[in-house]
Amino acid sequence: MHNDNVRAKKRLGQHFLKNEDIARRIAEAVRTPNAHVLEIGPGMGVLTQFLLQQPFADLSVVELDEESVAYLQQHFPQLGDNLIASDFLRMNLPDRYNDNFVIVGNFPYNISSQILFKVLEHKDKAIEVVGMFQKEVAERVTAQAGKKQYGILSVLLGAFYDTEYLFTVHENEFNPPPQVKSAVIRLTRNFDKKLHCNEETFKLVVKTAFNYRRKTLRNALQSLPFPSELTASDPLFSKRAEQLTIQDYEYLCQLLTNNQ
Repeated sequence: MHNDNVRAKKRLGQHFLKNEDIARRIAEAVRTPNAHVLEIGPGMGVLTQFLLQQPFADLSVVELDEESVAYLQQHFPQLGDNLIASDFLRMNLPDRYNDNFVIVGNFPYNISSQILFKVLEHKDKAIEVVGMFQKEVAERVTAQAGKKQYGILSVLLGAFYDTEYLFTVHENEFNPPPQVKSAVIRLTRNFDKKLHCNEETFKLVVKTAFNYRRKTLRNALQSLPFPSELTASDPLFSKRAEQLTIQDYEYLCQLLTNNQ
């Protein structure tokens, strides 16, 4: 890199990846051919340079940090108008993409969960996500029922995406090194996965169950109008949130809908 390097900003959760081999592996992990790709938080373009080498339909990058934007304009002039100086969380994605798109990035850790919730909002067009997360978040997203990492994101993303944990990345691969290990994961939209209940009710049941994850569902879901004879007799209600599969949550969602 050049001596006009960008300073990593703590408030933006910036940790710049130094290892180019890892950056190449992330770029090559995108499976969607001829995709419209949006990279979040390119920083100094260590990943961008390899994304530009892939046979994508086009590549856009969104960067909030003014110093990084200036660096990218200088070193990646070929991005042109596809360099968006903005906050991804505020971007109006349907305005930019009327077709499917892929999200890639070495994501800022302080907004990684919010990025995933935004992906869920646009799940009909966001057909793939490949990115670096804090290891703990990566494990949560890809966890299966029964694992202690299994949580709200595991269920909500798993209802629509196939999730894969690709590889772990150590602290010393970044500048400055974060306090935690990182991991790269891939989410692939699976349109065969259909939710057999109301999506808002599904989210409400999942979030309520995990907000009281130490309690059995009989106690955790008290605020929701399940019929009391059912909560007393159905063995599912004696389980805890992390023991339920996505299908179990669909079933609870259907029970709730039928009771309203």
